Amino acid sequence: MLSTVPQIRIRKANDNAVNSKGDFVLYWMIAFRRTQWNHSLQRAIDWAKELGKPLVILEALRCGYPWASDRLHRFVMDGMVENARQTKRQSALYYPYLELKPDGGKGLLSALAERACVIVTDDFPAFFIPRMVASAARNLNVLVEQVDSNGLLPMRAADRVFPTAYAFRRFLQKTLPGHLFEHPEAEPLKGAKLPRIDALPKKISKRWPPVSPRLLQGRSKVPLSLPIDHDVGVVDQRGGSTEAQKVLKLFLEERLSAYAEKRNQPEEEGTSGLSPYLHFGHISAHQVFRAIMEKEKWFFDRLSERTNGHRSGWWGMSEPSEAFLDQLITWRELGFNLCWQRDDYDGYDSLPDWALATLKAHEMDERGHIYSREDFELGRTHDPLWNAAQMQLRREGRIHNYLRMLWGKKILEWTAGPRKALSVMIELNDKYALDGRDPNSYSGIFWVLGRYDRAWGPERPIFGKIRYMSSKNTARKVRVQSYIKKYAPGDTQ
Repeated sequence: MLSTVPQIRIRKANDNAVNSKGDFVLYWMIAFRRTQWNHSLQRAIDWAKELGKPLVILEALRCGYPWASDRLHRFVMDGMVENARQTKRQSALYYPYLELKPDGGKGLLSALAERACVIVTDDFPAFFIPRMVASAARNLNVLVEQVDSNGLLPMRAADRVFPTAYAFRRFLQKTLPGHLFEHPEAEPLKGAKLPRIDALPKKISKRWPPVSPRLLQGRSKVPLSLPIDHDVGVVDQRGGSTEAQKVLKLFLEERLSAYAEKRNQPEEEGTSGLSPYLHFGHISAHQVFRAIMEKEKWFFDRLSERTNGHRSGWWGMSEPSEAFLDQLITWRELGFNLCWQRDDYDGYDSLPDWALATLKAHEMDERGHIYSREDFELGRTHDPLWNAAQMQLRREGRIHNYLRMLWGKKILEWTAGPRKALSVMIELNDKYALDGRDPNSYSGIFWVLGRYDRAWGPERPIFGKIRYMSSKNTARKVRVQSYIKKYAPGDTQ
C-alpha cells in the first residue's frame, strides 16, 4: 500500500493477515490521544483509503491501570471530550469507552477485531502499554500494526542505547536532519474522503456502551463508583488538545524569550508547562517544533554543519529556543531511546556500572535521617524546601523542574538504601505527577542515581560518586522563600 507514514515508524505486532472483507479499519488510540499531528491516525486513514473502508477510532480508558486516580482519569477524560468534538463532523466514527468496573472492557477489542480489516495502534515504550499491546496482538485474528508518533526522531533510527545526553545529541545532530520534515499531517481527518459508518453493531454498543457526553464533561468530579483512587484529586490544570495548544501559545508569547534565564527559578513560571500534554498525547512534539520554527522564521539551511554535540549553536536559532529544543528533543527523546530497547528501564540494575558500584559501596553508610514512605508522601521531613516540593506534587501534579532533582537526591539521602529510594521516587512520582509513568520522567528519576551522568568528586557518604545536591546550596542559587511559603504542608488533595 502507499503509506504517508515513514516505514521506520511502523512495525507489526503480529503476523496475521489483513482481512479485506472486514467492515472497517480500527485505530486503537492508547497513547497519542489526539486527532492532529498523529502518525498513528494517519496510518489508519491510509489503510481505510487503501481498502475503501470506514474508520473507527476506539479510545478506551481502563480503571485497572497502576495508580489509576481521579487526577489521571480526569485529565484523560478532558482529552476525550476534545476528541469527540473534533471528530463530530469528520468521516470517522469516534468511540469513547470508559470502563466502569474492573475488566468491564474485557472482550471489546476482540469483538471489534472480528469485524476489522486491520488494527492500527500506538507504539509507546513505557508503563503497561507494551505488555498490553503484545498480549492483545497475540490473541487477535487480524493484523495489528504499531506506529511511533512519539518524537521528531523515529525511535528505531537509533540502534543502541546512549549513555549521556551529549552522546545522544551528537547522534541527533548527524541523523535528525533526515527526519525533520517527515512530520505527520496537521489535520489528517480533514478532507479525508472515507466511507461513513454511523454506529457500531448493537451487539457491541449494548454490551460496551460509549461513555455519555454528560459524564465526560463533568469537569471537576469523577464518579465515586469507579474503582480508582479518589484520594488523589483532580487538579486545576485541564487536559485535552485545545488546552495544550493554549499552553503552547502562552509559552511562545510570554515565556519563551526568558526561558534560558527563568526556567530554573522555582518562583517564576518560566517553563513550557507542556509535559503532561506530551505524556498523554494531547499535543505532538512535531506540532511544538513547528510552532518554534514559525516563531523563529527558521529554515533548514540555518542548521550548523558542526555535529559536535554542543547544546547551543546547532539549530541556528535564538538562545531561548535552542535551550527549549534541547529539552524537548535531546532530553525527552533520550528517555524513549532507552525505554524501547530495555525492558528493565525502570529497574535498579539498569543503572550504569559505575553508579551501581559506588551506591553499593555506600549503601550501609549511616544516614542522618530516615523517613518512611508515608513521611515522604505527606511532606513530613525536617527540610521545608523538600516538603514544599512534595506538596506541589500532591496539589498540582508537578514539581518545578529544578527542584525535582533536589527532591530525588534527598530521598536517596534519607532512605535506608538506594533500592528503597528508587521505589519511593517511582511510587510518589507515578502516583501524583501528571507527567509520570513516562520515559522522560524515568530519565529524571534515574538521573538522580547516576543515569546519563558521570562520576563526581569528592566522594561523599551515602552518595559516593553520585552527584550531590543540598537544599542549602539550592537556596543560594535560586529564590525559594516564597515557594516554601506557598507550598508549606497543610491541607492537600
